[in-house]
Amino acid sequence: MSNPNMSPAEKAKAFDMAQLEMEYRVDLYNAMTASCFAKCMDTRYKEGDLNVGENSCVDRCAAKYWQVTGIVGQMLGGMQQQQPR
Repeated sequence: MSNPNMSPAEKAKAFDMAQLEMEYRVDLYNAMTASCFAKCMDTRYKEGDLNVGENSCVDRCAAKYWQVTGIVGQMLGGMQQQQPR
């Protein structure tokens, strides 16, 4: 990412873009966590650890969440490339 030939303005822009990407990823992770928790966890905690059903549900939920996020990202990327600049 850091190129010695980049101007200070280009470096600042690259840093800002990386920071926005990190914030997006954290928000995405938090949304996935909240969604999968609401879907998979019993509101009455009976055990200290996840049981087999909860563990399986969380695993499937997270996998589907990332899969759908990837598909949506590809679709949005394709739409962005088709738009005239």
